[in-house]
Parts: sequence; C-alpha cells; structure tokens
Amino acid sequence: MVKAGKIAFLCLLLMSMYVLAVNAQDGPKATPGDFVVKDFKFESGEMLPQMKIHYVTLGTPQRNAAGTVTNAVIINHGTGGSNTQFLGRGFAGVLFGKGQLLDAEKYFIVIPDNIGHGASSKPSDGLHAKFPHYCYHDMIVAQYRLLTEKLSVNHLRLVMGTSMGGMHSWLWSEMYPDFMDAAMPLASLPIEISGRNRYFRRMMIDPIRNDPDWQNGEYKTQPIRGLTTAIYTLIMMGSAPLQMQKQMPSKAAADAAFDATMKQRLATTDANDLLYQVDASRDYNPEPKLETIKTQLLAVNSADDEVNPPELGIVEKQIKRVKNGRFIMLPITDETRGHGTHTIPAIWGKYLGELLQASQK
Repeated sequence: MVKAGKIAFLCLLLMSMYVLAVNAQDGPKATPGDFVVKDFKFESGEMLPQMKIHYVTLGTPQRNAAGTVTNAVIINHGTGGSNTQFLGRGFAGVLFGKGQLLDAEKYFIVIPDNIGHGASSKPSDGLHAKFPHYCYHDMIVAQYRLLTEKLSVNHLRLVMGTSMGGMHSWLWSEMYPDFMDAAMPLASLPIEISGRNRYFRRMMIDPIRNDPDWQNGEYKTQPIRGLTTAIYTLIMMGSAPLQMQKQMPSKAAADAAFDATMKQRLATTDANDLLYQVDASRDYNPEPKLETIKTQLLAVNSADDEVNPPELGIVEKQIKRVKNGRFIMLPITDETRGHGTHTIPAIWGKYLGELLQASQK
C-alpha cells in the first residue's frame, strides 16, 4: 500500500486539470494587482457595485512612436483555474524566462483571475446565489477594461488561453478584432457548448442545484452529495486514459489516487463557485462570426482530450472560415496529458513560436 500511495501522489500531481499550478518559480517574479470596477453591468442586466479583478503581470509595456503598446500578452485560465496555473516551472519556466518565447524582459504579460475565479469577485465572497450570473462575454469585457483602464494597454501582441481561456481567445478575436496581432486558443472548439460537452456541464450543474442541502445557494456547509457528483464529472472531463493506466496499474493504486483526489477537491471547491463557473459557458458560440476574425489565429488541441475529442472534426472544418487561421492536432504521446496538455508548453511551444513569427509586424 505504500507503493500505491506513492503512485497516487504522483497521479494527483500529473492528472489534475490544473496539474501545473505549482508553487515553485523558475524565472521572473510576477507582480500582483487588483482592478476594482464600480457598477459593473452584466449582460443579464444585473449589476455589481464593486467588482474586483485580481491579476498578475510580468515585464513592462513598450510603446511605439504612435503610443501603441507593442508587447502585451494576455493569458486566460480554464474553468475553475486562476493565474497560479501559469506561474510554475512547467509553464512560466518554459515560456517566460530569458531567451524563451514569451521572455518577460521583452513582453508585458498579463494573467487575470477571471470573474468568479481565484482572488477575483465570486459567489463565495458572500453573495452566494445572489451574485450576478456572469457569462463569457462579461468576462472578456472585464479583461478588456482591465487592460485599457487599469494597465493602459491599447493593443495586444497576443491573446491566448487554455480550455475556457481558449474559448475566450476565439471570442476576443471576434469582439475586439483589431485589438491584437495574434490569438492562440488551446483545448477548445469554436462552436457552442453542445453534445457530450454540454452533458458534462449539466452533470455538474444539475446535481448541485437538485441537492436539497444546496438551499438555493444559501447553504452553511457544502452540499456534499451534489458537489461530489459534480467533481466526479470534472475529473472525467480532464482524464487521460493512457497516462492514468500507466500511473495507476493496479486496483489499489487507482483507489488510493481516487481517494486522495476527492479529498483534495472537496476541501478546496465551493459549490456555488463551481456552479457559476460551469454555467458561464451558456453564451459561448463564436461559430456564426468566424469570418469576422482578422488576426493570425492558431488553434491547438490534443488527440487524447476527452473534452474536445479529435473524432468530432469540428476545428478542421471551422478553421477554413478563419482568413488567417491554422489548426494543429497534437498526437497522443508519453508527454501529453489529455485535456491538461493545454498547460504544457514544452509540447506545443514550437507552434507558438511559429505564430509569433507569422504575426510579427
């Protein structure tokens, strides 16, 4: 059982959707900040008197003779994530160091905690289910206001993101088509949330809402039954069968890993926050406006991604409608980690380099 416990611990590190959100830093130090927006109005018509967007930056903005920022990059996290997933050695240590693709001495890197996530305003702060029902468009408007109003960034060299952040990259390219030179959506599809992906989300939303202990969001202790079912689904969405079999080759190892994972997730997940995070995708659908995208766009998915499986062939079809679009499907290897491949730039970094070169002005 000692061996199984060790395997479980390794699995916990490798198979989490946010596997690379480690604390160790390799490279430049991130500077945290907060942007408080007064009377932020959501698409739903709801309003928040004070909405806080927490963020970190690396590097310094540079401007050309016309006053346009030339080196700003925004990186957006996935559902349930935060800026920390990009600050460990597996991401920052591969991209942000001296001489690397997004060298913080050359680029001004902005990584927000999006609405409902991390240290930004979210339901668990106190409003619970009375928190405004934000959607992806609201999140991107908040990102735009952070850049333009707080950080005085009037142009982006690159917008990129993982999972939900990948979907944000598609929407950024349509909502602000002249604001960026390049976009790199990772682990996403340019269509509305449908099919099995929508099933996954309903399998998280419904158990929480239908748990009597949820009490319309005013629970005193977490609605454990609904939250447990939701976390089961979340784990399956981010799973990578090949790697899980390698790391948990016995029943004892799999059971130990499962128990450890559930203990950690239940201790760190708030039901209202998760409910809102998953439901926020309800307005996502870049498909009708793909022809309006002007920027150089490179979409990257992986063949072992259970959320965006390759057999759908969706990006291959839709990317043809993007004037400057390109799509890469990463094959399954010993290095890929299912949906979590999106946060391993050692695998897809060369394509980022090609995008930066192709979009250079």
